[in-house]
Amino acid sequence: MALRPYWRGYLKLSLVTCPVQMMPATSESEKVRFHTLNRHTQNRVVSHYVDSVTGKDVKQEDEVKGYQRSENEYVILEDEELENVALESTKTIDITTFTPRDSIEWIWLDTPYYVSPNDPVGQEAFSVIRDAMQAQDMVGISRLVISRRERAVMLEPRGKGIILWTLRYGDEVRDEDSFFEAIGDETADPEVMPLVQQLIKKQTKDWSPKMVADPVQERLLDIIAAKKKALRTPAKAKGKPAASVSPNNVVNIMDALKKSVAAEKRAGK
Repeated sequence: MALRPYWRGYLKLSLVTCPVQMMPATSESEKVRFHTLNRHTQNRVVSHYVDSVTGKDVKQEDEVKGYQRSENEYVILEDEELENVALESTKTIDITTFTPRDSIEWIWLDTPYYVSPNDPVGQEAFSVIRDAMQAQDMVGISRLVISRRERAVMLEPRGKGIILWTLRYGDEVRDEDSFFEAIGDETADPEVMPLVQQLIKKQTKDWSPKMVADPVQERLLDIIAAKKKALRTPAKAKGKPAASVSPNNVVNIMDALKKSVAAEKRAGK
């Protein structure tokens, strides 16, 4: 079944405009998800909001957003006010700025979306914008309202389409110097470097999605499958688990590297 577009609107560059659609580039639909149940009845537990002082339930129409001004004092913002803050960028991705692709570091990239033409009539205009950025290795910067929040976005040509990345705001990215300043200025031992480089070379592989498989997800599925089977068949006695051995993490780096290289050579033979 074809997925419905997450967003529809227009891509605009000066006087060039084309209808486009946007789809999340990643998905979490395959993740194992749980419901909270009542252990005794196995009925689902329903959450609801209550007043923190009176303890009484709060109706949905009485819920409102508030910005804390001082203790027990808030500035109330209505839904209409929140929706109108960035109303102009809800349906148009207006590219107003371009910047070299390599000038934006990975840490600013947040969530990716696929952008494609939404109408055959607009494919030519879409191709012109895409190819012009590709030819100059540029990306476009714009703003867009996603989930009622205005986000800065980056548009990057990719194959026949365009990847739209939401960008983190400046106050969301921490300064790396404050975390790395305690690291000393020691350089690597020249005798150690060749061994490390040899290990890197031997362990280099072409990228594959299998490298980022989720082992927790796989174990959860195994547990669920076993519990399903247990509901149909009597439970069997389990053997004693093997005793775990705690490794000694204090090792000499040179000895460890030499052993690793030797092991790699034996495996190669």
